[in-house]
Amino acid sequence: MSLSMTACGGSGGSADGSTAGNGGDGVSFTIFNSKSEIQEYLEEAAAKYSEENGVNIEVYYSNDTVAAHLSVKYASKEPYTLSMTDAKDIYTLGAEYGYDMSGQEWVQNTDYAITVDDKVLGYPVCIEARGMLYNADAIKNVTGEDFDPASITTLDEFTAFLDKLVAGGMEAPTAILKPDWSLGAHYLQQVYEERADVDGFVEALYGGTADLANDAKFNSLMDTFDVLMKYNAFAAGPISAEDEQVHQKMSEGEVAFQFGCCWEWNDIVDYDYTGNIGIMPVPQSVQDEYSDCLVGGGSKYFYIDNSEYTTDEQRAAASDFLNWLYSSEDGQKLISDTCGMVSAFSNNTVTCSNDLGNAVKQYVDAGKLVPNYEYDPDDHYSKVGASMQKYLAGQIDRAALAGEIEQYWSTVTPVEH
Repeated sequence: MSLSMTACGGSGGSADGSTAGNGGDGVSFTIFNSKSEIQEYLEEAAAKYSEENGVNIEVYYSNDTVAAHLSVKYASKEPYTLSMTDAKDIYTLGAEYGYDMSGQEWVQNTDYAITVDDKVLGYPVCIEARGMLYNADAIKNVTGEDFDPASITTLDEFTAFLDKLVAGGMEAPTAILKPDWSLGAHYLQQVYEERADVDGFVEALYGGTADLANDAKFNSLMDTFDVLMKYNAFAAGPISAEDEQVHQKMSEGEVAFQFGCCWEWNDIVDYDYTGNIGIMPVPQSVQDEYSDCLVGGGSKYFYIDNSEYTTDEQRAAASDFLNWLYSSEDGQKLISDTCGMVSAFSNNTVTCSNDLGNAVKQYVDAGKLVPNYEYDPDDHYSKVGASMQKYLAGQIDRAALAGEIEQYWSTVTPVEH
């Protein structure tokens, strides 16, 4: 068995990011993992699976853009047998190279499989969602009252509550993650997602006819972002703040609110965790059908390679591994308990082991998830995220930000889907 520990501080690997081991004398197949925070758990799961099933597994991780990394592997005629990608990659790489999994039992027990041309090509790893994270214990320590996230829906209510926290002694009650993926792919992304005709709006961006400066949703979300900036604990150096600093303040209750995602749980609990961190919709000045929803859905998808470089035996072994994740007690516990993720499958009744996952599950069950928009160009978050970073640093104003975003979209090629 070969496993990459690059993303979680492991060492001893070769130049390609793998570490060597041995799982048995049976068929060998490779897995590409693009979800760094669960790498160490996949190591344990692959070791157990290899021992019980007599297969040889290699699991790799790369910091490169998923599509670019996998394209290089295909160009070198060495694709992974099983690849974990973003949804948009299923419509491109998966559509070209993916193996049809339509006949698998798991397809009937999820609403999140990806189908292309009547072929089921994408196996959903989990459900994730974005919203406003809050530390209920930190809030109660200041206000003396239990926090009810449903009591805050509008931006005015949110601002008044932040003022209340400041008056109670919490000098700076918010924190902001500065990476381009957080600002561009997660926060700003809501501007596209929270509207009735998402594709129509994105087509206007591509065509250069969108008017972000006068768009109600853009201004609503940027109004909220301005408030987060005003009360930011790292306001003196907002683009110098490291993720670890933000998560530590959130974990230990120095701040009360941070825009983020449920997968940040593993980062938050690394510190002196107070307990009772939850997730709520982003308060906005515009009140619409999305006001009581999180944004989310299937997050990360496996596809099985169907190219000439993978054998039928390898495809069968990879398919068996996915079925093990879906149906076995160990596989279900890996997703929901060990990794603390929200399962995308209705047959998995294992309780999610973290507060954020449990909160997201409530929104899932209530039908309160705005679907992710999955079809941004590959360089979207790096380019648009850079513009958001300039805004966060006070280097450009909102009009300039809108102009840079519009300029980006008008110069890229539409993603087919």
